Formats: sequence, C-alpha cells, structure tokens
Amino acid sequence: MSEDVERSRRFEFVSFAPRYQIGFLALVLLALAPFWLRMLLGEGQGILAVVTLTTALFFAMFAMSWDVVSGYTGQISFGHALFFGVGGYGSALLNLEFGVTPVVAILLGTAFAALAGVLIGVPALRLEGPYLSLITLVAPLILLQLFIVFSDTFGGELGLPSPDPVLPVSGFTGQAIVDYYVAFGLFVLILGILLAVTRSDAGSIFTAIREDEAAVAAAGINPAKFKIFAFVLSAAIGGLAGAVFVYTVGKPQPSQLLVMSVSVEVIIASIVGGMGTITGAAFGGLFFSLFREWLSTVTTTVPVVNVQVASLDLLLFSLVTLALLFFLPGGLLRWGIARGRGIVSGEPKPVADGGQTPLERTLDAYRDAMEAFGGEDSER
Repeated sequence: MSEDVERSRRFEFVSFAPRYQIGFLALVLLALAPFWLRMLLGEGQGILAVVTLTTALFFAMFAMSWDVVSGYTGQISFGHALFFGVGGYGSALLNLEFGVTPVVAILLGTAFAALAGVLIGVPALRLEGPYLSLITLVAPLILLQLFIVFSDTFGGELGLPSPDPVLPVSGFTGQAIVDYYVAFGLFVLILGILLAVTRSDAGSIFTAIREDEAAVAAAGINPAKFKIFAFVLSAAIGGLAGAVFVYTVGKPQPSQLLVMSVSVEVIIASIVGGMGTITGAAFGGLFFSLFREWLSTVTTTVPVVNVQVASLDLLLFSLVTLALLFFLPGGLLRWGIARGRGIVSGEPKPVADGGQTPLERTLDAYRDAMEAFGGEDSER
C-alpha cells in the first residue's frame, strides 16, 4: 500500500505542467547560484556576479509588487517608487538616527509603506478615469522634492549613508553571499505570498474587477474594498523590498529608490515578463536587470559605427525592450507558455476589457494621466 502511495506521489510530481517544473528548477538554480557562478567565472568575477544577481532579485520584487495591483485589478500606478522610497528611507532613518535594530527598522519601514498605500489608495481608488494614475504619478515627485528641501534629514539628492548590513559577517565574499541569500529568501517569500493571494478567491475578484468592475458590483461585491486591499498589499510588499534593499546591496538614495525612472523601469519589466501573472513580473524583473547589466560589459565593437557595445548599452537596451514590447505585448511568459502548448503565434489572446493587451492598457492609462495633468482643455 505504501509503495502505491509513493508511486502516486511521484506520478503527481511528474504530471505537473511543464511551466511549474521549469519554475521549480529555476528556483533551485537561484538557490545554488553563489556556488555555480563562482565555479564558472572564478572567485572574483563570480562574487561580482552574485552581487549583480542580488540587485536583480530586488528589482524583481519591485516588479511583483507593482503587478499585484496594476496587473490584476487594472488600476495602473505610475509612482510605485514612492513605496520603495518610504520603506527604504524609513527603515534607514530609524536605524541611523534612532539606533533601531535593522530587523525592527525593516518591519517599521514596511508599515510606513503600507500606511502610505492607505493614505494614497483610499481616496485615489475611489476616483474614476485617469485620476488614480495621475495621483500616483505626482506623489513620488512631491516626496522627492520634500527630501531635497529637508536635505539635512534626508540627504537631498545624494541620499543617506548606507546602514550596517542586516546580517553582518566579515569579508566581502562572505557578506555578498549572506546578502544574496537574504534577498533570495525574501524573493521566495514575496513570490509565495503574492501567488497565494492572486490564486485565491481574492485574486479571482481582482481579475474580475479588471475585466468588468460594474459586473462585480452588480454581484454584490464591493470593488473598492478589494482594490484598496490590492493597493495596500502592493505598497507593503514594495516597502518591504525597499527596506531590505538598503541593508544589503542598495543605498537609501533617490537614484535607486525614488526617481520616476525607477517606476517606469518596473512597469516595463512587468509588461516584458508578463503583466498580470506575478511569475511573469518576477521573470521580467530578473531579465530586465541582468540583460542591462550584461550589455554594459560587452566589449565587442559594432562594425558600422566602430563603437563598443558597452558604450551603446542604453541605446541597445532600449531598442531590444521596444522590440519585445512591440512583438510580444503579452509578455515573454505568455509567449513561452503558448509556444510550449504548440501554439505557433506568440500573440496573446484578447482580454475581456475591450480586447486590449496589458501594454495597451498601460499606455492608455499613461496617456489619460498626461491629459488630465495638462488640464481639461489639453485637447482643445
């Protein structure tokens, strides 16, 4: 009898969809990355690669935090850097100015980010049209200006000094490995939490709100309550990632946490990976960060212009990103799943909200926000 049970368990594992098996293997590879990177690249280059991968893991966490609200409920946010900054700066200030231990400071920084989500999300999510996008677009700009005005406290554009590591050890190599596993553990935790939420009944309601909010309300469900829940959860997750980031490979600086480019890059990474899937956002974040870093190290000379690839890294990266957004608007994850199922075309299936792809929905929201920012008479 026990042999039959064991055989059935093995059969259940083998019968998992290929994408689940690939996801499990990817996590195993990430868990062993400090070992195989040093074996392949050598000790010195391998450790530098570990640091780069640690940064990519945090960027993937930022992307996942955005995806849980914008990808699932369709409430497009253009200012998620606000929550990264509140979590990172809040935890760093508590540690540097008040001597709060890193773990407690991280928890409080996460709570500050969640509170910021409540303060912005509760009024904004009850508005119609582009006003949510407009508010999230302006909020981090206001916070950045406050940081510059009160530079004695927040360090201005240069930011604050780096706090001590959350788990300090001696030596650069040892610290890099410890920081990596802190990031990897947090990455797995956030991935598990967001997958559990989005695969639950709440996640089904998130998707239903994105597709037809009026139908959700007609069914007796309060859409505003679930949109606020998604927004606050997203803010807390982003704040948690930002808080831990400044104690590992990051610094409490606007250029790393708060500027508009951070919010835009997170959106692009989520769409490239596969908006509205969580795992797609995680993959997109890793791909976005690692590919950009790899381009900056390529010394091959481009024949026509006689310039090294590393000197054109931002241009080439932008062109590749535009190509991916144009040819795979549904994201790399959906395209990969479609190819795995034997579908020749990489085009995503139309979604229920007017047949728009995630990229089209995001661009429409940004366009509406810009028009609202320019005033009611901007089209006249």
